[in-house]
Amino acid sequence: MRGRAWKRGLPRTASAPLILACAMLSACASRAPIVAPPPEVDLPAGWTAGADGHGEWPDKHWWRRFGSPELTQLVDEGQAGNLELAGALARVRQAEAGARIAGVALLPTASFSSGANRAVPIGGGSASTSASSALQVSYEVDFWGKNKASVASAQASLAANRFDRQIVALTVTSGIVSTYLQVLSLHDRLAVARAHVANAERVLALVEVQKSAGAASTLDLARQRSVVAQRKAEIPDLMQQAREAQAALAILLGKTPQTFSLGPQGLDTITLPEVSPGLPSALLARRPDIRRAEADLAAANANVAVARANLFPSINLTGSMGTQSSALLSLLNAPNLVANVSASLFTPIFDGGRLKQEREIAIARKQELVQAYRATVIAALSDVDVALGQVHSLDEQQRLKTAELDQARQACDLAEIRYKLGAEEFMTVLDTQRALSDVQNEMGLLKLRRLQATVSLYKALGGGWQDEPAQGSAVPAKT
Repeated sequence: MRGRAWKRGLPRTASAPLILACAMLSACASRAPIVAPPPEVDLPAGWTAGADGHGEWPDKHWWRRFGSPELTQLVDEGQAGNLELAGALARVRQAEAGARIAGVALLPTASFSSGANRAVPIGGGSASTSASSALQVSYEVDFWGKNKASVASAQASLAANRFDRQIVALTVTSGIVSTYLQVLSLHDRLAVARAHVANAERVLALVEVQKSAGAASTLDLARQRSVVAQRKAEIPDLMQQAREAQAALAILLGKTPQTFSLGPQGLDTITLPEVSPGLPSALLARRPDIRRAEADLAAANANVAVARANLFPSINLTGSMGTQSSALLSLLNAPNLVANVSASLFTPIFDGGRLKQEREIAIARKQELVQAYRATVIAALSDVDVALGQVHSLDEQQRLKTAELDQARQACDLAEIRYKLGAEEFMTVLDTQRALSDVQNEMGLLKLRRLQATVSLYKALGGGWQDEPAQGSAVPAKT
């Protein structure tokens, strides 16, 4: 039935050459793949082979390894309430709609129109009523794969937006953990500062006793009072830093700083996660920014196919069925039905080279993204290498600083005892106090830096993120 309708709708003199041309064009169509695998990047020898037993590190909920229920709750709140993450999710929904729109080009389009008209003669006579309706169907034959490539580009863009959301999620999560550790570190530094004030006041009381006994000078008393004032002056600045860090944490959670507060706990509530040796390069494939670069490259490759297909003719098939009758009630009677089927071929003859230059732009864009992909992989390797170096360096610094702290405490205690006995000058006491204070502050900062280095390492390795089946692949499957 359809074949007979086709022959009735097209004049024989037009239909035969057009069908023959379509067949010839179809035979010449390129069958090059729409997408291509990402380029290879040379990896360091130590990264070429995966290490057995380390595929689960880091895990999906890596922040739980710090052993803080409060931190786990804050991360959950941040993943639900962060405004940047909500915006990234909205961009994913836009890309999903765009992918569905692109898929429409692979399907026929249909439209229906109808109308009625009543004519009343002015000079007399009887009125007449007429009506018409039409169903129009059109379809573009995708000989060159343009529509298919457009769909592949939209799907790759959708995957890129999904990976981009994972990048934002990883950035937000690591920011929450790092800022939370900073707040706790400032709580510790405040506690140390207050202990320094208490110790300075205790030494001041000792100097006052020595002064009353004639064993200390007025200069010694003034110097120790200056130390007490200096120690007290450090507290307001640390309190302000703690408020600012807490406000930054509130913003990451999507809350106003005025409605958010943390308890006075410090870093002693945090467990330092162990770093597994021999981290395999396969973990880098779990970095969402690398997957995002792959998806961008796949989209660019598909756009090259679209630009190439635009250089060739487009073939459209259209069909319509309609009816027109002067009698409204007999509109759908068989004698009033009219059907028409046609095919058309449109090809650019002269456009000033616009389509060719558009293809050159698409190729150059693809070449740019190839280099961007390689740069992303190299940057990922650098991130991991730097983070691992920080972990090992800070471990060594902490070991040495711990020994220095023990000696500084011992020197301070001995200096105070000798001063009481009159065997040491007061300047020695001041020097040992200052040295102990500096080492304790440095020790607190090292502890924070060591924990944040672990956070950086988790982030550099993709934060345990894995491409879930529901998200699909960055590269659309070839059909």
